[in-house]
Amino acid sequence: MRIIDVKTHLLEHRLDVAFESATMRFDRRIHLLVEVICDNGLVGWGETLGPALPNRAMVEAYKPFLIGCDPLETEKIWATLYNALRDQGQRGITITALSGIDIALWDIKGKHFNASISVLLGGRYRETVRAYATGSFKRDGVDRVADNAEEMAGHAAAGFHAVKIKIGFDPREDLDVIRAVREAIGPDVRLMIDGNHGYNASEAIMVGRAAAEYDIDWFEEPVVPEQLDAYRTVKAGQPIPLAAGETWHTRWGMHEPCATRAIDIIQPDLCGCGGFSEATRIATMASLYGIRVVPHVWGTAVQIATALQFMAAQIPDPVRNRPQEPIMEFDRTENPFRQAVVSKPLEHTHGIMTIPDGPGLGIEIDRNALAAFKMKEQ
Repeated sequence: MRIIDVKTHLLEHRLDVAFESATMRFDRRIHLLVEVICDNGLVGWGETLGPALPNRAMVEAYKPFLIGCDPLETEKIWATLYNALRDQGQRGITITALSGIDIALWDIKGKHFNASISVLLGGRYRETVRAYATGSFKRDGVDRVADNAEEMAGHAAAGFHAVKIKIGFDPREDLDVIRAVREAIGPDVRLMIDGNHGYNASEAIMVGRAAAEYDIDWFEEPVVPEQLDAYRTVKAGQPIPLAAGETWHTRWGMHEPCATRAIDIIQPDLCGCGGFSEATRIATMASLYGIRVVPHVWGTAVQIATALQFMAAQIPDPVRNRPQEPIMEFDRTENPFRQAVVSKPLEHTHGIMTIPDGPGLGIEIDRNALAAFKMKEQ
């Protein structure tokens, strides 16, 4: 079995209402799927995190290294692609593009062996996971405090055990949002806050100290990802556990924050950190330092399936009679092709998601949806 082609699928939807995080603005959703094709007819699917157009160009740059390779040799291919641009690309687009390719190769491997990726990773510890709802962006033309409270109350009513809200805009207004959301969801629904690296260290410490009374599970990306000393300062200066990692890449990018305990929770995105091959190494490394692993998820059903397969195989840390289970980030913002790209949507039922048990990722791509949402500029 050999790889004969690598294709990309650039998908786009223009939003009815634009929204913002602390550091980005979204007026449309754009995601890139990667398709790896073998000479025996097997096809694997992956997805990349981040800017879709640069990712597409990077996948094309990797393509000559892939043609003719045995897709089952995932470690060999990963090392080959990483080393091809090692001098210029130890993080960023080179790694996010590599991630999409690696995921597609694991999808092929699962189909070849007629086993789910989670089985190939070592075994399924669970068949379902609890999901938490991510949303609460700053939408154009609405009152942010009231809008966020109403949205999160709706997610709680739908059965989600936890919700995550976006802060990092203005510390005082952010605290108003946190207070309003906690009142709207009640005391029993878990609440996380995500700064999207919008604060400096002093602001983050002030927000963390003031928000602690609202029973916050974690404070995500309070400061920019390069400032590891700032992370350590924020961690020491306020009581809420810190989470980060979606913008760090590979085991090398994750090592220092884990080894120095700059964070309490690491959040590798499998479509950005290096795919299944690298995420498993990151999880092993995190366990050495007692760091909890909660993957970041932002994309289509391909990424959702990827995260679910990874979480199915996550080893409890520590293994005990009632272990702390992983939880699934479930984006609730507008994206009509999120589930349309697969024939069977990966939705929640009262906040619980079932992990596919079919071969590979356990999904089937709907090519009609790929055509319907294809970016017009292609």
